[in-house]
Amino acid sequence: MKKFVALLLAAMMLLGMASAFAEAEKPTLTLWCIATESDANRPAYEKAIASVEESLGVKIEWEAFENQSYKTKIKAAMADPSTLPDIFFTWAGAFCGDFAAQGNVFCLNDAYQAYKDELPEVMMQNASYGENKDHYAVPLTMNIVALFANMDLLAQAGWDKIPETYDDLIKCCDDLVAAGIIPFGCAGSETWCVTEYLEPMILKTIGYESLNKIFAGEGTWNDEAIAKAVDTFQEMIIKGYFDPDGLALGNDQVKANFIAGKTAFYQNGSWNCGEINDAEGNFKVAMFPVLDAEKATYAQVIGGPSDSLAVAATAKDTELAAKVAFELGKEICHYGYLAGSGLPAWTPYYDTADVKPLVSEVAAMVAAADGMVLFGDTAMSADPANIYLDYVSKVYGCEIDGAGFIEGLSSQLQ
Repeated sequence: MKKFVALLLAAMMLLGMASAFAEAEKPTLTLWCIATESDANRPAYEKAIASVEESLGVKIEWEAFENQSYKTKIKAAMADPSTLPDIFFTWAGAFCGDFAAQGNVFCLNDAYQAYKDELPEVMMQNASYGENKDHYAVPLTMNIVALFANMDLLAQAGWDKIPETYDDLIKCCDDLVAAGIIPFGCAGSETWCVTEYLEPMILKTIGYESLNKIFAGEGTWNDEAIAKAVDTFQEMIIKGYFDPDGLALGNDQVKANFIAGKTAFYQNGSWNCGEINDAEGNFKVAMFPVLDAEKATYAQVIGGPSDSLAVAATAKDTELAAKVAFELGKEICHYGYLAGSGLPAWTPYYDTADVKPLVSEVAAMVAAADGMVLFGDTAMSADPANIYLDYVSKVYGCEIDGAGFIEGLSSQLQ
């Protein structure tokens, strides 16, 4: 019996050693992303990474960083490419384009051929650059800026639907304030959240073609219509439509306040659909109304395929990293869509019958869209984007008005 036990223990030890050896022999890749514990995409990343590790026989060591700090970190790493991970999260548009122009991103043209039947070419375009439109990033999901509403709070102010015109929105806000309800919450400590309010207002004033040209550096900020949109935004702030505590809050807290019933509206990315859909309460989603019907339509939106994964040119094995990036992209899209943290950039290969209602509503808005503008701070190159965000922050703090906004940006960016 003692010999049997000894042999059994020895066998178990050998099996454990063999397992550990096999694990050590797996190719290991590093990944940076923004899927922090509080991020809506965290569960999708966790499931996707586990799935890809098993299917491809690799080990993925990953780190997640808060949105704003990540932008600083990844830009700093580009100055010393040896510090880059094998695969890294990036936003499409000029954000990724700057890195590609520096030669720090691996071209994915060849790797894409194995996935082109599952991933439409149009979804790759926001991260395709140069004369030949070479592909440099794998899209995960696509999102737009959406206007979420707590219908229970609106009902307390006498409204049974989300206002579809600007005049009705102002009337609704006045009724909410009269009922002791704060209409909007916005995270002033994270300037990108302020753009989620200001950009739709500019878009619904000057139209998507004009705004696209401005973000591309082909149009001018020196436009009185833009100044009017900025002034309109500030009028809403001055009239008490925005939670004053929001100036010092982060997005997680502002979103939590909305879900908890502190504010009636929350305008942010459609990646929030799942979390809001599953919260206790009666929530609906719409788009910000039109300010100038001669130049814009209700169906014009801010957003598009942006969240992506790229492969560093310094990756240990660029071809393997590219394959892993595509497989991760497909699975993050899969789990994210079902969880309500984004619309699919990839063609679904799974049952979508249980897609959350708010996600379906946003999908219908995207399908009906007649114009789309990528988020400003990713559509622009790094330096112009930083200048732009600084002026947006000053607008929210009422340090400058519309005239100061267009004068400052036109003088510094054109």
